[in-house]
Amino acid sequence: MNKDKELNKKLAELEQGGGLDRIEVQHKKGKLTARERIHFLIDEGTFEEIGAFVTHRSMDFGLEKQKILGDGVVTGYGKINGRLVYVFSQDFTVFGGSLAEAHAEKICKIMDLAMKNGAPVIGLNDSGGARIQEGVVSLGGYADIFYRNTLASGVIPQISAIMGPCAGGAVYSPAITDFIMMVENTSYMFVTGPNVVKTVTHEEVTAEDLGGATTHSTKSGVTHFSCVNEIDCIETLKKLLSYIPQNCEEDPPDLDYSNSGSEVRKALNEIVPENSSQPYDIREIIENTVDADSFLEISKDYAENIIIGYSRIAGKCIGIVANQPANLAGVLDINASRKAARFVRFCDAFNIPLLVFEDVPGFLPGTDQEWNAIITNGAKLLYAFSEATVPRVTVITRKAYGGAYDVMNSKHIGADMNFAWYSAEIAVMGAKGAVEIIFKKEIAQAKDRVAKLKEKEDEYKEMFSNPYRAAARGYIDEVIKPEDTRKKLIAAFSMLKNKVAKLPKKKHGNIPL
Repeated sequence: MNKDKELNKKLAELEQGGGLDRIEVQHKKGKLTARERIHFLIDEGTFEEIGAFVTHRSMDFGLEKQKILGDGVVTGYGKINGRLVYVFSQDFTVFGGSLAEAHAEKICKIMDLAMKNGAPVIGLNDSGGARIQEGVVSLGGYADIFYRNTLASGVIPQISAIMGPCAGGAVYSPAITDFIMMVENTSYMFVTGPNVVKTVTHEEVTAEDLGGATTHSTKSGVTHFSCVNEIDCIETLKKLLSYIPQNCEEDPPDLDYSNSGSEVRKALNEIVPENSSQPYDIREIIENTVDADSFLEISKDYAENIIIGYSRIAGKCIGIVANQPANLAGVLDINASRKAARFVRFCDAFNIPLLVFEDVPGFLPGTDQEWNAIITNGAKLLYAFSEATVPRVTVITRKAYGGAYDVMNSKHIGADMNFAWYSAEIAVMGAKGAVEIIFKKEIAQAKDRVAKLKEKEDEYKEMFSNPYRAAARGYIDEVIKPEDTRKKLIAAFSMLKNKVAKLPKKKHGNIPL
């Protein structure tokens, strides 16, 4: 056969994956093929495939008669908005996207290249799991990938897009990566499926309820983004990548910025209510402080009492952590602490400065929190902030009470600049609880206990419902008007852009996991 014809024939085979019938089934499910996903993800004309002609080497259970080029995964490199990335896209039309020895080797090869060249790895997951016919060899392939995920962690960004089934051992590679995104109604993740659950625990549950995008974006927090369809997932992935550097040696990408006028934001003066018990949406403060339309929220529907995400201030990328008074009064609990801690550690690993908006009345009380280790989980956030060496700035908008004041990037744990609005209240606890302890006897002996309680509350508020005591001690660098927040942050982050801080020499710390 003519050499050109032979090559063209094989290239045509590649395009068909597991065959036109299976591609049609994929489309009927509302899913794109592995190659279509790459087409929409990678800049046009930049994708270079690696390992296109790889086939499996199994001789058992009739597999020797079923050899399909690529062995169920498309791997290679290309550019997203002009930046190099490595990508693997599992092909459900070929053996259900199942992972086997050759399949795993292809993924490992691009992960190794990504590490050598300092570029992100993106996994488009759509797999029925380990290829049973290959037995332990397929399990070994998973472990080879897990090992590389771990070595790459904190060195290059790793993003997983779950675009179909992801079950059993397959879920642990995405779990080690930095960000997971899922597609509603067509993707799911679980260690054991509905049938096993029913057999072992007698619970009736669907795949969607057990491990669908909604479940993992609201209940478990496993996924960071729940997307309405695959195109939405791909576009969200691209946007996320625009805030993240290529590797741990680089800074995040900045955008050009020119000041077209005053940086004062008068709207900030009207957001925090005069009544300190009244809620408000911290997103209003974020959006009125950062560059217009630049805030990308992460894990939006999980642990809603804390908000995390990326944004820009004067074109510079920052990671934001903010208490949310509109949900649970903005308290810290187990889920919020874990959510924020992982985000802080990622930002620190990849040189993304941190901005904290603080309005926190403390940690959530209750047996459920204590029995499920709020102590250890709250310490994760404390540890993450304390360990972070990137520029760190805090703005206290209202309450900063108790141990939560310390944890939320206080001066005491290494924050570089700490601002407080003149509405800030920095104290061990709220006025009512404090005076009931401090003046317990005096109130009990008073003829009019209600009046005495009110008198002491007012006294305590006068003393602590302001930021000036903390400022006098140097714990707060500046008390500011809300409208000046953006101006102050631009100056602070500009001043800190060349910050150098080093941790004590060690193999690694022992974070309270």
